[in-house]
Amino acid sequence: MITIPASTVYNTEQVILQDDAATVLDLKPLPIKTLRKFMAVLETMSDKDKIKSENDGISVMLELATLCIAKQAPKLVADQDALEEALDMPTVYKIIEVCGGIKLNDPNLLAAATGIANAKVAGTT
Repeated sequence: MITIPASTVYNTEQVILQDDAATVLDLKPLPIKTLRKFMAVLETMSDKDKIKSENDGISVMLELATLCIAKQAPKLVADQDALEEALDMPTVYKIIEVCGGIKLNDPNLLAAATGIANAKVAGTT
């Protein structure tokens, strides 16, 4: 019998938060169950009734990041003020990128999203 060693099929990355403890999180892709919730929240970013300001967009991104780190940092996630003090936007983007597989600050993605939004406004989609 040949034994093949197990291997990890995903990459992990560490981020250090800005909280007093300088919490280190090991980021990895979300399991399917959590990814489904993540994608449902992500869909709200295209809803103009829910996203009326930049602040609303930040709230959605914070919710996405919260889903990603909830198991690793439950106490931090439970305290919204502490969470907002511990995170900055580059860290939120990195959490979403690694865990959700979506690079929100990618210029190509932003250009495509703008084009789709403009097409919807013009009524061509």
